[in-house]
Amino acid sequence: MRIAKIALLMSGLSVLAPTTLPASAQAPTLGKLEVKAYQRIPKTKTAVQLVYDTAMGRELRRNVMDHLAHRGNEVGFSGGNVMQLDVSYLDLLGSGNQGGPTTGGGQQSYDAPGSNPRPDIPGNTVSRRNLTDNPPSRSTLRITLTLYNVEGGKVLWAATTSCATDGNNVQKTGETMIDAIFKDADHNRTADAGCPV
Repeated sequence: MRIAKIALLMSGLSVLAPTTLPASAQAPTLGKLEVKAYQRIPKTKTAVQLVYDTAMGRELRRNVMDHLAHRGNEVGFSGGNVMQLDVSYLDLLGSGNQGGPTTGGGQQSYDAPGSNPRPDIPGNTVSRRNLTDNPPSRSTLRITLTLYNVEGGKVLWAATTSCATDGNNVQKTGETMIDAIFKDADHNRTADAGCPV
């Protein structure tokens, strides 16, 4: 085997090892959270930005900003550090589409007073056809927070979590997940996401 590798290297071809994702690049399992604290969240001004601007995302951003303010951070929509909030909700059962990049129209139950909601646009829900033989899958809410410094682009802190939920409880589930992240945000850990039963 070693002679074959040397022959391949001499001919200009490289021997590639099988590629695998590092453990740090893999998301935690459903119902778990993972915090990667490359350093403590600095007590500097932090802007919280949404990856996808949805009504539910804005409500969850407010929750994140409250947690940061409680920690002593000045928060806003611009600052020295940026925390990106990615909220994705995959509604497998059509139980109420409340956020994520695939929704269309306004979400009346989450629109703030004075907003200009658009009418709901009918959409295609993702569902299984043979629900009689197999139990239905639950819809999934995933939240990812990434804190980085704007000047150098260095990632300072990251957290990701996911829970099974439904459209009627998705925002409350998201708030519970964010609470679980900030319960001990300064240490690397994998823990229960605090998903409501």
